[in-house]
Order: sequence, then C-alpha cells, then structure tokens
Amino acid sequence: MPVSPSAVRLIDHLDRDHLRRALENDVRTGLTATPKHLPPKWFYDARGSDLFTRITRLPEYYPTRRELAILREQAGDIAARAAADTLVELGSGTSEKTVLLLDALTAKGLTTYTPVDVDASTLTSAAHRLTARYPALTVQPVRADFEHHLAALPRQGRRMIAFLGGTIGNLVPADRTRFLTTLRATMTRGDTFLLGADLVKDTTRLIAAYDDAAGVTAEFNRNVLHVVNRELGADFVPEDFEHVALYDEHDDWIEMRLRATRDMRVTVRALGLTVPFAAGEETLTEISAKFRLPGLRAELTAAGFTVDHAYTDPGGDFTLVLARA
Repeated sequence: MPVSPSAVRLIDHLDRDHLRRALENDVRTGLTATPKHLPPKWFYDARGSDLFTRITRLPEYYPTRRELAILREQAGDIAARAAADTLVELGSGTSEKTVLLLDALTAKGLTTYTPVDVDASTLTSAAHRLTARYPALTVQPVRADFEHHLAALPRQGRRMIAFLGGTIGNLVPADRTRFLTTLRATMTRGDTFLLGADLVKDTTRLIAAYDDAAGVTAEFNRNVLHVVNRELGADFVPEDFEHVALYDEHDDWIEMRLRATRDMRVTVRALGLTVPFAAGEETLTEISAKFRLPGLRAELTAAGFTVDHAYTDPGGDFTLVLARA
C-alpha cells in the first residue's frame, strides 16, 4: 500500500543526544589535535544547507551539474540494469536530484524509496513531497548516520543503494575502505550500489570549485564555527578565520582549511575547553578526494563488489559507477 503524505512515519536510529555527543567528541578531539581538524558533517545546519545549495549553482562548481547530466542521460539504463524494487539513498538531503532516478526506477517497477539522512525535518519534508509526486510509491524515511548505522537500514526487496554527490570523497582512504566493506556486508546477491564520484582534472578548475569568486564556499567553510558557537557555547569570531582551498597532488584531494588571522584563544564553554590559535595556524575542515576510474574500480572490487558499468559526462569530470553485490 502506498503511504499518504499525512501518514509518513520516520524510522529514527538516532537518540535525542546522539548528534550532541558526536559533536562534543569531534570538537574536543579535533581542537586538541595537532594539526587541528573539524569534520565536514558539522557544516550542515539550516544555514549551511542553504549555503551548499547556493554553491551547487555557482559557475565554478561543476560536480552537481555533471552528475545531473549523467542522470538525465543514463537513468533509464541504470534502472534497467539494476532492476531494483527498493531504492535506499544515503545522505539523501532534499532528494531533489533523486527524482531523475525515481522517474526511471518507478517505470521499471520500483515500489519503495528509503531516504537516509541525519536531519529529521529535511527527511520528512522530502518524503511528503515525493509521496505526493509518486502516489504508488512507498516512501520510508530513515534518520541515521550512514557511517554508523548501515547494518540497521531496511533490507527488504531487491535494493539499489545510492550514494551520490561525490560525498564518498569526504572519507579518507581507511574510512572509505571501512565504509565500502561494511556496506557490502549488508547487501545480498542481486542488490546494486550506485556511487557518484568526482574525477581528477585540471588543478585550477578543482581549486576554483572550492574557492569561488563570490565567497559562498568561504562562508560555508566558516559555518562550522557558527555551529560550534551555537551548540557548544564557543566564542569563535568566524570573520577572523580565512578560507583556504588547496589541492594535494600526492593524495588527489582538495583540502579546505580555516586559517587564523591573528593569535587568539577560543573558549568552548560546554566542554570546559580553551583552545589557543596562532596567527596563520590552519584547521582542516574537509577533504574532497578526486578519483581515477581504475583506482575507484579497484577499491570497489577490494570491498567485494563487481563493477557493472561506469558512466561519465562527455567532459570526463564526474562518474556514476553501478556495482553489484
């Protein structure tokens, strides 16, 4: 039976204090480390999500446009190859680009869509909107952290698990291996995995995509300090930190950092923590790995997947890889 918009019910694997504890742990660990670091997941409060949406529309930021172009061109072929009756999307957000997949998959017999994210309001809003658009589709949102709750996700039906947007690049290689291996262990024969990944390209273009002329990415980067201020009672002055984006050619990833413009001491009241920053000191806030197709295939194979097909845009900027369990 399809679920009416008013009847959408959220499956919640995050207890009330989960995100708070995770934030406290990440901030304490990251700000007492050498060098300092903060995870990119904490960019995404309401303001951060809005800033990221603006980023995806900037002329310098090509990944979203390239991924959408592949989906417009290839969603039908992806749906035919997968023959899935259930779509599970990790880090689904607003599920806007997923409509292209859902159109193709529902035409091939998809019956259930499970968006997975940490934000309950975004999940519920997207579920209501999609249930109205696809009245024959059961939309079952799940609030979970995909780095910790893969084994708890629904396993009914012949599933396609989608991980779009190049988010896989935010994981360092060891974490990527752990994630892919854990995901594969939850899948059964016939399940498929659709992975979006950004590809290695001209360094100038890569840096520009993370350091736009309008300064939107800089505000997005500094938003992690606004989140720590609000949630943990810190007294960061975000404007006293410069946005830095550089490309590490050895590891093939972009690094985003925040550079202190002066000597300062920041107090995080909820943690009873005072943190010194020297002028010029940088805090790592994100890596975004870029891939070469042979290497990506090798990582998937090592985790137990069989690569079915790799789709790229005409310029070779981005890939969607369909792999089988």
